[in-house]
Amino acid sequence: MEELSKKIVIPLDGSKNALKSLDYVEQMFGHEHNLNLSLIYIMPSFPPILTDDKAIDKETYAQMVSGDKKLVSKAERLLREAKNALIDKGFSEKRIEALYRKKERGIAQDVCHWADRKMVDAVLITRRGQSDLETFFMGRVSESLVEHCTDCPVWIVGGAVESKKVLVCIDSSDNALRAVDHAGFMLSGTDCHITILHTMRHLTRYVPIEVLEDASDIQRLYKEKAGKRVAPYMEKAREMLFEAGLREEQVTTRVVDGSRSPADDILKEARRKGYGTIVLGRRGLSSLKAFVFGSVTRKILHHSAGLSIWIVQ
Repeated sequence: MEELSKKIVIPLDGSKNALKSLDYVEQMFGHEHNLNLSLIYIMPSFPPILTDDKAIDKETYAQMVSGDKKLVSKAERLLREAKNALIDKGFSEKRIEALYRKKERGIAQDVCHWADRKMVDAVLITRRGQSDLETFFMGRVSESLVEHCTDCPVWIVGGAVESKKVLVCIDSSDNALRAVDHAGFMLSGTDCHITILHTMRHLTRYVPIEVLEDASDIQRLYKEKAGKRVAPYMEKAREMLFEAGLREEQVTTRVVDGSRSPADDILKEARRKGYGTIVLGRRGLSSLKAFVFGSVTRKILHHSAGLSIWIVQ
């Protein structure tokens, strides 16, 4: 059976740190993987208050035309440099697409619209810029990508990622299995190691801690029932990864006792065990769209230095 081709779109912003996305692709997949890459640059544009002015004088109009030409020239240069960087890494030129577009609705909206239309498998963006201002700006763009790419997974790289180990976080929901399905498809054919992680909710997330004093039986019963509830999903996740083509030695499962902060639990596990990528479902047990911008995902994104975060819709 022929392996399906995987498609990733990589938005560029002109910064050197954006090229870390290319390093991440090389590390996780290598140049021989069945991968098609689309490099895209959304060009800035003059505001409508200028472009819609029909009474603009010839000299000003000529300056705007010259400005547009400079924008195109810059776009072509940035894309050429990125494409050459991939070729230098051994990627086939035939599998690399480079294109630029004028900004219409916004960088994130335009990228997501293009990605949906081309039915790509993931959008990969570097979150950290060269300066605090760039990092803030790129953080806003990455969060906006998660918001607007309602069908396509978004991968957000927080700088240089050194590990190929992947942490796939699940709970006892069908939505969580979408993250497993995506990880299985994208990582099949690689030598990456995947750990299926479940952080068990602490009882203090439901009742005040003073209620649990001298209540060891309640806590024991809760852990027992919670473990039984998630067990079928953990097993299903393993089966999905094997069906995708990953080998048994590439997959492990782990259940940890959670604290009051799931984000802290996940980050602690990733840092302590040396993971480079965290895979999260966009929606959890609540199936609420707001989950993405809740405390869990937002906190993980804001502490993602040296990590790649995959948000699966």
